[in-house]
Amino acid sequence: MSQAAARHLLVDTEEQCLALKAEIEGGKDFAEVAQAHSNCPSKAQGGDLGTFGPGQMVPEFDKVVFSAPLNEVQGPVQTQFGYHLLEVTARS
Repeated sequence: MSQAAARHLLVDTEEQCLALKAEIEGGKDFAEVAQAHSNCPSKAQGGDLGTFGPGQMVPEFDKVVFSAPLNEVQGPVQTQFGYHLLEVTARS
């Protein structure tokens, strides 16, 4: 069974998500941005979600996590929780 490790941040609006993505692409540390802005409890770990398998996250999340290139910020990805930036850090 496939496994992936990822980190993310969650915000309320697409505009905020795009602004934070620009900051990260401009050189800010993903973990620091997640700690400062994410609405998810994972922000305490810099957005780190650990390792998980298909179906453990919402479908929109799974689609990106199990297909996107490693170590590239993806998003905004909209789910029922809000707008996410995702970075897949490992996959097997």
